[in-house]
Amino acid sequence: MVNLELLNYLESYLTDRRRTLFKKVLAERTNHFTVATEDVYQLHNTSAVIRSCDVFGIQNVHIIEERNLRKIDREIAMGSQKWVTINRYHTVKDSIKTLKQKGYRIVATTPHENAQFIEDFDVTKPAAFFFGKESEGLSEEVFDEADEFLKIPMVGFTESLNISVCAAIILQSVTTKLKKSTIDWKLSEKELLKTRYQWARNSIKSSDKIIKRFLEKD
Repeated sequence: MVNLELLNYLESYLTDRRRTLFKKVLAERTNHFTVATEDVYQLHNTSAVIRSCDVFGIQNVHIIEERNLRKIDREIAMGSQKWVTINRYHTVKDSIKTLKQKGYRIVATTPHENAQFIEDFDVTKPAAFFFGKESEGLSEEVFDEADEFLKIPMVGFTESLNISVCAAIILQSVTTKLKKSTIDWKLSEKELLKTRYQWARNSIKSSDKIIKRFLEKD
Protein backbone atom coordinates (compact mmCIF):
# COMPACT_ATOMS: atom_id res chain seq x y z
CA MET A 1 0.00 0.00 0.00
CA VAL A 2 1.37 3.40 -1.02
CA ASN A 3 1.65 6.04 1.71
CA LEU A 4 -0.33 8.93 0.18
CA GLU A 5 1.26 11.56 2.39
CA LEU A 6 4.70 10.35 1.40
CA LEU A 7 3.71 10.25 -2.28
CA ASN A 8 2.42 13.83 -2.17
CA TYR A 9 5.58 14.91 -0.34
CA LEU A 10 7.81 13.31 -2.97
CA GLU A 11 5.81 14.84 -5.81
CA SER A 12 6.23 18.27 -4.25
CA TYR A 13 9.88 18.02 -5.37
CA LEU A 14 8.75 17.67 -8.99
CA THR A 15 8.04 20.56 -11.31
CA ASP A 16 4.46 21.25 -12.40
CA ARG A 17 5.47 20.25 -15.91
CA ARG A 18 6.79 16.88 -14.74
CA ARG A 19 3.66 16.14 -12.66
CA THR A 20 1.45 17.05 -15.65
CA LEU A 21 3.52 14.78 -17.91
CA PHE A 22 3.23 11.91 -15.44
CA LYS A 23 -0.55 12.27 -15.40
CA LYS A 24 -0.71 12.29 -19.19
CA VAL A 25 1.51 9.22 -19.61
CA LEU A 26 -0.18 7.28 -16.81
CA ALA A 27 -3.52 7.70 -18.57
CA GLU A 28 -2.11 5.62 -21.45
CA ARG A 29 -0.45 2.90 -19.34
CA THR A 30 -1.75 -0.67 -19.19
CA ASN A 31 -1.16 -3.98 -17.47
CA HIS A 32 -3.71 -5.69 -19.72
CA PHE A 33 -0.71 -6.78 -21.79
CA THR A 34 2.80 -7.52 -20.61
CA VAL A 35 6.06 -8.71 -22.20
CA ALA A 36 8.54 -11.42 -21.21
CA THR A 37 12.00 -12.02 -22.69
CA GLU A 38 13.69 -15.39 -22.28
CA ASP A 39 17.50 -15.50 -21.96
CA VAL A 40 18.11 -12.85 -24.61
CA TYR A 41 21.89 -12.79 -25.11
CA GLN A 42 22.37 -9.46 -26.86
CA LEU A 43 22.04 -6.78 -24.20
CA HIS A 44 20.84 -4.11 -26.62
CA ASN A 45 17.88 -6.30 -27.63
CA THR A 46 16.47 -6.51 -24.11
CA SER A 47 17.04 -2.78 -23.66
CA ALA A 48 15.29 -2.02 -26.94
CA VAL A 49 12.31 -4.18 -25.93
CA ILE A 50 12.02 -2.20 -22.68
CA ARG A 51 12.10 1.01 -24.69
CA SER A 52 9.28 -0.27 -26.95
CA CYS A 53 7.22 -1.20 -23.90
CA ASP A 54 7.53 2.36 -22.63
CA VAL A 55 6.63 3.80 -26.04
CA PHE A 56 3.48 1.66 -26.37
CA GLY A 57 2.36 2.02 -22.75
CA ILE A 58 3.22 -1.43 -21.38
CA GLN A 59 4.02 -0.92 -17.70
CA ASN A 60 5.48 -4.30 -16.72
CA VAL A 61 8.29 -6.25 -18.37
CA HIS A 62 9.40 -9.71 -17.26
CA ILE A 63 13.03 -10.67 -17.88
CA ILE A 64 13.99 -14.34 -17.55
CA GLU A 65 17.72 -14.82 -16.94
CA GLU A 66 18.20 -18.55 -16.58
CA ARG A 67 21.61 -18.46 -18.24
CA ASN A 68 22.36 -14.90 -19.34
CA LEU A 69 22.64 -12.51 -16.40
CA ARG A 70 23.08 -9.04 -17.84
CA LYS A 71 22.38 -5.45 -16.84
CA ILE A 72 20.20 -3.10 -18.86
CA ASP A 73 22.08 -1.11 -21.50
CA ARG A 74 21.15 2.41 -20.42
CA GLU A 75 22.16 3.98 -23.73
CA ILE A 76 19.82 1.76 -25.75
CA ALA A 77 17.00 1.93 -23.20
CA MET A 78 17.39 5.74 -23.20
CA GLY A 79 16.00 6.10 -19.69
CA SER A 80 12.93 3.95 -20.30
CA GLN A 81 14.05 1.58 -17.52
CA LYS A 82 13.00 4.33 -15.09
CA TRP A 83 9.41 4.29 -16.32
CA VAL A 84 8.81 0.58 -16.93
CA THR A 85 8.56 -1.87 -14.03
CA ILE A 86 11.12 -4.63 -14.55
CA ASN A 87 10.46 -8.05 -13.01
CA ARG A 88 13.33 -10.58 -13.05
CA TYR A 89 13.21 -14.38 -12.86
CA HIS A 90 15.85 -17.10 -12.71
CA THR A 91 13.68 -19.73 -14.38
CA VAL A 92 11.06 -19.91 -17.11
CA LYS A 93 8.91 -22.03 -14.81
CA ASP A 94 8.69 -19.29 -12.17
CA SER A 95 7.85 -16.60 -14.72
CA ILE A 96 5.05 -18.61 -16.34
CA LYS A 97 3.62 -19.66 -12.98
CA THR A 98 3.58 -16.04 -11.78
CA LEU A 99 2.03 -14.69 -14.96
CA LYS A 100 -0.67 -17.38 -15.11
CA GLN A 101 -1.56 -16.70 -11.48
CA LYS A 102 -2.10 -13.07 -12.47
CA GLY A 103 -4.54 -14.15 -15.17
CA TYR A 104 -2.36 -13.78 -18.27
CA ARG A 105 -2.52 -15.99 -21.33
CA ILE A 106 0.97 -17.13 -22.30
CA VAL A 107 1.50 -16.10 -25.93
CA ALA A 108 4.59 -17.54 -27.65
CA THR A 109 5.86 -15.44 -30.55
CA THR A 110 7.25 -17.58 -33.34
CA PRO A 111 7.43 -17.49 -37.15
CA HIS A 112 7.28 -21.29 -37.50
CA GLU A 113 4.51 -22.78 -35.38
CA ASN A 114 0.89 -23.05 -36.44
CA ALA A 115 0.41 -19.54 -35.16
CA GLN A 116 -2.20 -16.88 -35.72
CA PHE A 117 -1.34 -13.58 -37.37
CA ILE A 118 -1.29 -10.45 -35.22
CA GLU A 119 -4.26 -8.92 -37.04
CA ASP A 120 -6.38 -11.87 -35.87
CA PHE A 121 -5.28 -11.70 -32.23
CA ASP A 122 -8.06 -11.39 -29.63
CA VAL A 123 -7.19 -8.41 -27.41
CA THR A 124 -10.10 -8.86 -24.99
CA LYS A 125 -8.18 -11.10 -22.55
CA PRO A 126 -4.94 -10.23 -20.72
CA ALA A 127 -1.85 -11.63 -22.46
CA ALA A 128 1.87 -12.02 -21.79
CA PHE A 129 3.91 -11.97 -25.00
CA PHE A 130 7.06 -14.12 -24.80
CA PHE A 131 10.11 -13.35 -26.95
CA GLY A 132 13.07 -15.71 -27.15
CA LYS A 133 16.78 -15.94 -27.78
CA GLU A 134 18.14 -14.37 -30.96
CA SER A 135 19.25 -17.54 -32.76
CA GLU A 136 17.15 -20.23 -31.09
CA GLY A 137 13.89 -18.50 -30.28
CA LEU A 138 11.80 -19.61 -27.31
CA SER A 139 12.49 -22.79 -25.36
CA GLU A 140 10.36 -25.92 -25.57
CA GLU A 141 9.25 -25.19 -22.01
CA VAL A 142 7.56 -21.98 -23.15
CA PHE A 143 5.99 -23.69 -26.17
CA ASP A 144 4.66 -26.50 -23.96
CA GLU A 145 3.06 -24.01 -21.55
CA ALA A 146 1.84 -21.52 -24.18
CA ASP A 147 -1.87 -20.91 -24.54
CA GLU A 148 -1.48 -19.36 -27.99
CA PHE A 149 1.09 -18.82 -30.73
CA LEU A 150 1.49 -15.54 -32.59
CA LYS A 151 3.38 -14.47 -35.69
CA ILE A 152 3.98 -11.45 -37.88
CA PRO A 153 3.11 -11.78 -41.59
CA MET A 154 6.32 -11.90 -43.67
CA VAL A 155 6.60 -12.22 -47.44
CA GLY A 156 10.35 -12.03 -48.04
CA PHE A 157 13.18 -14.59 -47.98
CA THR A 158 14.01 -13.76 -44.37
CA GLU A 159 12.19 -16.06 -41.95
CA SER A 160 12.53 -14.06 -38.75
CA LEU A 161 12.97 -10.57 -37.32
CA ASN A 162 15.20 -9.19 -34.60
CA ILE A 163 13.29 -9.62 -31.32
CA SER A 164 13.21 -5.91 -30.56
CA VAL A 165 11.67 -5.22 -33.98
CA CYS A 166 9.24 -8.09 -33.50
CA ALA A 167 8.21 -6.76 -30.09
CA ALA A 168 7.65 -3.24 -31.44
CA ILE A 169 5.47 -4.47 -34.32
CA ILE A 170 3.33 -6.71 -32.10
CA LEU A 171 2.92 -4.12 -29.34
CA GLN A 172 1.95 -1.40 -31.79
CA SER A 173 -0.67 -3.68 -33.32
CA VAL A 174 -2.26 -5.03 -30.14
CA THR A 175 -2.26 -1.75 -28.19
CA THR A 176 -3.85 0.08 -31.10
CA LYS A 177 -6.66 -2.50 -31.22
CA LEU A 178 -6.97 -2.47 -27.43
CA LYS A 179 -7.40 1.30 -27.20
CA LYS A 180 -10.09 1.25 -29.87
CA SER A 181 -12.05 -1.33 -27.87
CA THR A 182 -14.45 -0.91 -24.96
CA ILE A 183 -12.24 -2.97 -22.63
CA ASP A 184 -11.19 -1.42 -19.32
CA TRP A 185 -7.46 -1.60 -20.07
CA LYS A 186 -6.16 1.26 -17.92
CA LEU A 187 -4.26 0.91 -14.66
CA SER A 188 -6.31 0.41 -11.52
CA GLU A 189 -6.18 3.06 -8.79
CA LYS A 190 -3.79 0.88 -6.79
CA GLU A 191 -1.54 0.40 -9.83
CA LEU A 192 -1.62 4.14 -10.57
CA LEU A 193 -0.47 5.05 -7.07
CA LYS A 194 2.26 2.42 -7.10
CA THR A 195 3.55 3.64 -10.47
CA ARG A 196 3.43 7.31 -9.42
CA TYR A 197 5.50 6.44 -6.37
CA GLN A 198 8.02 4.50 -8.46
CA TRP A 199 8.35 7.32 -10.98
CA ALA A 200 8.71 9.98 -8.29
CA ARG A 201 11.49 8.02 -6.60
CA ASN A 202 13.27 7.50 -9.92
CA SER A 203 12.98 11.20 -10.80
CA ILE A 204 14.35 12.74 -7.62
CA LYS A 205 18.01 12.81 -6.75
CA SER A 206 18.69 11.36 -3.27
CA SER A 207 15.07 10.20 -3.02
CA ASP A 208 16.01 7.55 -0.45
CA LYS A 209 17.35 10.22 1.90
CA ILE A 210 14.23 12.35 1.40
CA ILE A 211 12.00 9.37 2.18
CA LYS A 212 14.04 8.51 5.26
CA ARG A 213 13.73 12.08 6.58
CA PHE A 214 9.98 12.08 5.97
CA LEU A 215 9.48 8.80 7.82
CA GLU A 216 11.69 9.85 10.73
CA LYS A 217 9.86 13.12 11.35
CA ASP A 218 6.93 11.17 12.80
